[in-house]
Amino acid sequence: MAKKELEVRLISIPDNLLDVVYTACRTCYSPDGAVEIYENHTGDKEKMLSLIKKVISSGHYSTIEHIQLSFAINNISRAATHQLVRHRHMSFSQKSQRYVREKGEIDYVIPPAIEANRELCRKFENFIKITSDLYQEFINNGIKSEDARSILPNAAVSSIVTSLNLRELIHLANLRLCTRAQLEIRMVVKKMCALVEEKEPWLAEHLVPKCERLGYCDEDNSCGRMKTKNG
Repeated sequence: MAKKELEVRLISIPDNLLDVVYTACRTCYSPDGAVEIYENHTGDKEKMLSLIKKVISSGHYSTIEHIQLSFAINNISRAATHQLVRHRHMSFSQKSQRYVREKGEIDYVIPPAIEANRELCRKFENFIKITSDLYQEFINNGIKSEDARSILPNAAVSSIVTSLNLRELIHLANLRLCTRAQLEIRMVVKKMCALVEEKEPWLAEHLVPKCERLGYCDEDNSCGRMKTKNG
């Protein structure tokens, strides 16, 4: 079968992430110059984190916008990338269905809810096979891939590189780790956050669903995990 498993890699993160964030935070509240703060700080991690957490908790998020992160993602469905690219403060480079021809059976992602139903799963996989055969028939008859792609389903896998700053990663986590987000995009963002937390464990408390940050759920239809804003 051509079902594919999600793969996420953190391909770029600053080695001096903590130093940069601390310098940005300290610069806002110190008579010393930014260069001197960066070059002369003691490297006391506990002291640095104390200031950083205080500044972030106050809502001064510009201090973490200086940190840029990049991820490579394989075997994500087009349905999930369509959700991901709606985030405005991210950059994307995605496999083109216009220039890249599919060969053989289309690689796909099947939603667990469909996979759990044997009969529906069989019909889903049969649909993928029919679509793959028709796509190849178009290509073999001289139809350009930019036109043949019109029949490709949202389940078709894609590959994407995305970059974002730390503030946007926290925002992404707050929204997409919510249990009301679709499972696939939740798993993508969960893997992204886990990779960053391996490098910078102090960020774990920030890379959470928004209800954990707010202390309540602000969704119209709460999952029940947290109390709603109106109680």
